[in-house]
Amino acid sequence: MHSSGKRRFSLAAASPQAEPEINLIPFIDVLLVVLIFLMISTTFTRYQELAITLPTASGNESVVESKQIHIAVSRDGRYAINGKVIDVSQLSNALLQLSNQSEGKKETANNVQINIDADAKAPHQAVMSALEAARDANLSNIVFSSQTKK
Repeated sequence: MHSSGKRRFSLAAASPQAEPEINLIPFIDVLLVVLIFLMISTTFTRYQELAITLPTASGNESVVESKQIHIAVSRDGRYAINGKVIDVSQLSNALLQLSNQSEGKKETANNVQINIDADAKAPHQAVMSALEAARDANLSNIVFSSQTKK
């Protein structure tokens, strides 16, 4: 007898042991779920944009009996008061002088109307500088011009 150990007796041929294998179907399912999650979540992170087209308006022109001061703001941020080109640093002083001239004519500052004619592509800061200059001159009656739709 052999002392090597107990061996079972089998009529069938000795079968080799099965090699372990990785099942790829659950792995593909998990990756597909992760891919769908990433596709859905990235659509919500887009930034919303406001489509604004300025300035157009429809309506009737109002008849104004007060003195008007026209401030034009060009596309590149230059200013003109009543047709005279002026620097941004002189804007407040020019409006203050014009408002003082109107007070000499017995018109109050409330009767002076500031009419801002800004280009549609003018920088927002340029329009805000015109508003600040009007505020510095104690002029609060401010109107923005627009064109009617054609």
